[in-house]
Amino acid sequence: METENSNISQLEESENPYIECKDLFKIFKRSELEVVALRGLDMEVQKGEMIAIMGASGSGKSTLMNILSGLDRPSAGQVRVGKRDLLNISDDDLVLYRRLEVGFVWQATARNLVPYLNVIENIEMPQAISGESGKVRKQRAMDLLSILGMEDKAKRQIQELSGGEQQRLAIAVGMANQPPLLLADEPTGELDSQTASRVFTLLGEMNKIYQVTVIVVTHDTGVSQYMDRVLYIRDGRISSVNRISRRGDKTNEEEFLVVDKVGRLQIPQDYLDNLNFEGLAKINLDDNQMNIKPA
Repeated sequence: METENSNISQLEESENPYIECKDLFKIFKRSELEVVALRGLDMEVQKGEMIAIMGASGSGKSTLMNILSGLDRPSAGQVRVGKRDLLNISDDDLVLYRRLEVGFVWQATARNLVPYLNVIENIEMPQAISGESGKVRKQRAMDLLSILGMEDKAKRQIQELSGGEQQRLAIAVGMANQPPLLLADEPTGELDSQTASRVFTLLGEMNKIYQVTVIVVTHDTGVSQYMDRVLYIRDGRISSVNRISRRGDKTNEEEFLVVDKVGRLQIPQDYLDNLNFEGLAKINLDDNQMNIKPA
C-alpha cells in the first residue's frame, strides 16, 4: 500500500502551491446541532493544474468548493488561494476575489446564465461589472465563443440552446474575466456521456489556452482521462490521490493514500471491505514499506 504525504504536491519543484489548505474545518450550526463538513482537510494544488474531486454525497466536496470560491468562510484552519488568505479576508477583498480571480460553473444551468440576456450578453455581463470597456468585452466574448465553436449562436437566446450548449456557455461566462481559478461543481451532472465528454474537453482547452487552474467536483468515473490528479474526499478530509500520467494514447492511473502532518491516514472503503476488520491494527515498517494488519 503506497502513501503520499499531503503536504508534498505532484509538482514538487514548486515551493509555493497556488492553493493551500491546512487543517481546514467547516462547522455548520443548526439550532443546537453542529454538523462538521470539513475535518482538518489538507490539500495543495499547483498553478495550472487540472484537478477532480470525488467522493460520496455529504463528504464535504461542495463545502470545499464554496470556500475556495469565496461563497463561504471556513470555521478554522488555513486556506490560501494565490496571495489571498480566505480565512481572514475582508468583505471588500472577498468581493474583488469573487469578481476577478475565480470563475464558477454550477450543475444547474439556471444558476449560471441570465435568461433574459442573449449568449454574447451573458459573457459580457461579468466584464461590464468589473469595468471592462465595450470593445474589450465584445472581443473577449467572441474569442470565447470561437473556442466553444458557437460563434454563430452569439445572438441567440438562452432557451434556444441545448443543455450541452448552455453548460459550455456557462464555462465561457466563468472565464469572462479570465480568472486564474475556475471551479466547476458537477458541471456534467445533467448531461449525457457524450456531451459530458465535450464539457471536460472544453475545460481542458481553457486550461491550456489561459493557463487557468481548474478544479472539478464530479461523480463521473471517467473524469481521470482529462485530469492531472483525482482527489478522493471522505468524511471531510482528502483520503487518497490518484496521479495520472500519459504516454501517447495511454493513460496510467496510480493511487496513493494521504498521510497528514500528524500521521493521520484514511483507508479507502474498498480496502476496509477486503480486510474485513476495524479497531486495533498492527503496523510494521520494513525498508520504508508500511504493512498494516489486524491486531
